[in-house]
Amino acid sequence: MAIGSVVIGGDNPVALQSMANTDTTDVDATIAQIGRMVELGCDLARVSVPDEQSAAAFSAIKQSVSVPLIADIHFNPDLALAAIEAGADKIRLNPGNINARERIAPVAKELAGRKIPVRVGVNAASISHEFKQLYQEDPVKAIVESAHRYVEILRDFGVEDIVVALKSSDVLETIECYRRYAAESDLPLHVGITEAGPGITGAARSAVGIGILLAEGLGDTVRASLSGGVEDEIVVCREILASLGLREAPRLVACPTCARAEFDVAAMADEIRTRVMTLSKSVSVAIMGCVVNGPGEAEHADAGIISVNGKFMIYRAGKVIGKGLDQADALRALLSEIESLETEQ
Repeated sequence: MAIGSVVIGGDNPVALQSMANTDTTDVDATIAQIGRMVELGCDLARVSVPDEQSAAAFSAIKQSVSVPLIADIHFNPDLALAAIEAGADKIRLNPGNINARERIAPVAKELAGRKIPVRVGVNAASISHEFKQLYQEDPVKAIVESAHRYVEILRDFGVEDIVVALKSSDVLETIECYRRYAAESDLPLHVGITEAGPGITGAARSAVGIGILLAEGLGDTVRASLSGGVEDEIVVCREILASLGLREAPRLVACPTCARAEFDVAAMADEIRTRVMTLSKSVSVAIMGCVVNGPGEAEHADAGIISVNGKFMIYRAGKVIGKGLDQADALRALLSEIESLETEQ
């Protein structure tokens, strides 16, 4: 299935998706944010289309971004039609708030006629009225049946390019939903833990849920739904994919610190984190606080730094290229080596 220039399903790579959290009517801010998302490795970008003004802005955004653009639609099917006219590469519909057949029909006909993909995005917190009682008794069955019903309606109108998401904020519930649906359908799956939460909490929940599903071979697109910066969503997803060998990505290695650490490892790692994360190559950088694991990790990395008896050593490709440095000079030297990693053939 093609979503703009990105092909998903089958043996194609798992696509990394995130969603802009800017006001869609602020075209410049939305374009700028999507640009940062792409720089970090985002393959598919989604924006909310909650009103006519946002639908009008969608076209300008679409023309100025380099990745396929998805319109997120709730409640009003007319906004889906407007987004289709504005050039959406994919539409997300929520069975919880656009569920009557007569309301789905106009959108489905346009999607089928123009061969535009659609995501059936079932959320536990926004399930259609007809499945609410079932949800109280068997939440997994309610979510799965809701997805099946919506897919059937879309297919009745000739829509074939369908992606399904079955999300809950409960990790185990989400995993079981995807397992059960995948046993009954071969449609592509968008996986994630919805409303996973802020910061490290949301990252942990997302890593467990998404990681288990991907390790079982389930998932064609992924998103970590975090409360906060979309940049963090992309880094979390990218690290999940890289950890499972499903995507190449730069890797920052840093020790957890203890009483042996001779400098503030966390502060230095934070200082260079953004630069490492935006490298376009699959390289590794190690920041190590002492001589226990420091030399070994630094030797294994493409570039590394350790401290020994208050002085710093710089490694490159397994060899010491600088030693006896103070922290400021060592940091500058490490950053220089990181920059050269980007330009090396």
